[in-house]
Amino acid sequence: MGDPGTQRHQLVTRLQGFGTTIFAEMSALAERTGSINLGQGFPDRDGPPEVAEAAIAAIRDGRNQYPPGPGTPELRRAIAAHQKRFYGLEVDPDTEVLVTAGATEAITAAILALCEAGDEVVVFEPLYDSYGAAIAMAGARRKVVPLEPPGWTFDPGQLAAAIGPRTRLVLLNTPHNPTGKVFGLDELEEVARVCREHDLLAVTDEVYEHLIFEGRHVPLCSLPGMAERTITISSAGKTFAYTGWKIGWACGPGRLVAAVRTVKQFLTYVNGAPFQPAVATGLALSDEYFEGAAAKLGAGRDRLCAGLEGVGFDVYTPHATYFVVADVSRLGWTDGAAFCREAPDRCGVVAVPAAAFYDDPSAARPLVRFAFCKQPEVLDEAVRRLGTLRGAS
Repeated sequence: MGDPGTQRHQLVTRLQGFGTTIFAEMSALAERTGSINLGQGFPDRDGPPEVAEAAIAAIRDGRNQYPPGPGTPELRRAIAAHQKRFYGLEVDPDTEVLVTAGATEAITAAILALCEAGDEVVVFEPLYDSYGAAIAMAGARRKVVPLEPPGWTFDPGQLAAAIGPRTRLVLLNTPHNPTGKVFGLDELEEVARVCREHDLLAVTDEVYEHLIFEGRHVPLCSLPGMAERTITISSAGKTFAYTGWKIGWACGPGRLVAAVRTVKQFLTYVNGAPFQPAVATGLALSDEYFEGAAAKLGAGRDRLCAGLEGVGFDVYTPHATYFVVADVSRLGWTDGAAFCREAPDRCGVVAVPAAAFYDDPSAARPLVRFAFCKQPEVLDEAVRRLGTLRGAS
């Protein structure tokens, strides 16, 4: 067994290689240059006022101390009601729901709880950067299945080939960040078939479940044989445009949720006491809210995609999420990371290189990701500035 200090150093070094450092660098560039920040996925306007008012009321009512470890009862009941309302899923709020510090904590706690050192986790690439970090912290290894543009589809043969004797679980993100892909029923059935045949667990990141423009979100746990083996994760931040509140949740069979809760209590213990009843208020909003939020965001998607195409980008139009992936080749760049580092000074716009979401950065060399969860005038100004870059590299 190696020296513990050396092992810790090696782990920290591995974690520093994940994309979070890129996001921090791009945010610092945005601040230094005063650029329009289309890199990070946060809206530039608040969400529904009734949800904010519920948080204010909770603070004034003194709900400012530690909430119960699994989450406040009203939020757990609201999450269970949400699963029933939108997907027909029966969830016990007392044993099958856990409130977390955002979806990122839920994912990390699930990986730490369900994986042993040396286990393998199958993920689809491009992958959100925290997935790799969580897998590394668990001492596990990731096996990557590529999603190929333009449709971001995967080869079932490659999925089958990724499964080995040490495979423990499949980590699935749908709707998918950064591509905006919504996994179709046939693709989900293929994932479910592999999980059933090899007796694998599944962890699903579904934070963009209500922000879909084309297609339909189907939870993996709703497929035959999957409810008993799936941890389903979502959060309030994206749906209600209060990303800083960091209220997420995990749902699943009681034995798996209990394991995740055991780890979660040593990460943040509890979080966001006054925000939890506010999120419960949000989950009970009318269908018109959920449909309107998707429609408004979809209009931003259309606006930015059309603008990017008009100034020379090749655009992979997303079906969901906050983000669009674009190719910078026709603007004269061959490297998306170089483009993202140069654009703030040259035109005052920040994006994120798609290489941050890949094991092999060369696989995404000319690709960048833009966020369109911004006001129309901000998107228009960003496009105007980006239009000055044609042939400038």
